Order: sequence, then C-alpha cells, then structure tokens
Amino acid sequence: MSLSLDATGHPARWPGYATAFWGFAFAVPSFCWALGIGLAGASTTLSPQLVELAARQDSGFITALWVTGVLKVVGAVLGLALIRRRPWGHGMNLLLQLMAWGAGVLLICHGAGFVVNGILVETNVVGIDPELRSVSRWYTYLWGPWFVAGGVAFLLAARAHLRGVAERRNAVIAGIIGGLGALAISVMLLIWGLG
Repeated sequence: MSLSLDATGHPARWPGYATAFWGFAFAVPSFCWALGIGLAGASTTLSPQLVELAARQDSGFITALWVTGVLKVVGAVLGLALIRRRPWGHGMNLLLQLMAWGAGVLLICHGAGFVVNGILVETNVVGIDPELRSVSRWYTYLWGPWFVAGGVAFLLAARAHLRGVAERRNAVIAGIIGGLGALAISVMLLIWGLG
C-alpha cells in the first residue's frame, strides 16, 4: 500500500487521522492549563515563565491558552476534513490545501527552531542559565519533535487529500501559497525573536 492511496485506490486516510489525533491530544494541555489544572510536571518540561503565568492564572496568558487550544482543535477538525471520501467543492478543496500546507510548514518551522536552538545549547554554541538546561532538553527532544511530527502529519494529510481533488492545479497553488505564507510568518517571528 502506498503512502497516498489505500488498497481500494482511494486517498489514504491515516494521515488525516494522525493529524486529528495530534491536534486533539495537543489541545488537552492547553485547556487543562487554562482551567488551572494539570500543571504537575510542567515546571520541568516548560519554560519557568510560562509555568508561572499559568500558576498565577494571568489573564493574558489564559486567553492565549484558550485561543491556542481552540486552534489545535480546529487543526484536528482540518485533519478529519482532509479524509472525506466524497470530494468537497472546489473552493473548499482550495481552502483545505491552503490551511493544511500553512499549518504543516508553520509547525515544522516552529519545532525545528526548538530542535536547532537546543542542539546549539547542547553543543555549547549558545549559552543559557544552567538551571534552564533541563527545560531546554525537553524543548529539544520532546516539544520540538512533537511540533515537527504535527507539521509532517498535516503535509501528508494534504498530499493524500490532493489525490482525490479533481482540479489539482489550483489546489496545488493554494497549498504553495499556504506553505509560503507560513514560511514568511515563521521568518518574521524569528526576526522579531518570537519564533
């Protein structure tokens, strides 16, 4: 069985299910932290500033947690939308490709940034406070790869979805626009020191 077609010749569904699982699983901590529950272990795996904001129930941070949680659920629903056997309308297919490629590239860039920064810290190219070294390792070996895995799942789901789209040329263009837009956002965030 190929990556993009199942045994019946239809686009493979597992990438969409993997994307949905990733989104729903990743939304849970956001909602738990926004509600003030589930911070156990967070102090060793997350930035101390983020843990403090969550523990204090800082209103701006709590709002950000709710928004990111909702975005993760939207990403999960996008993954499910990409597995539909009957084709969507032309406009919806373009939107799905734009969003899936945008999300995939954005997540890969974000996760790769964590991994690259962590490798620079581990090899002593970049120095950090020794108390933050263990947290940096979590970002390098867990959070960064988790973001990359989500990004790859989005890209694979978009590719599988594209197999079932009648007007592929426009869908490919929409995907390219989504991916390039996400890349531009990632570069701007990096320049501003937010990536």
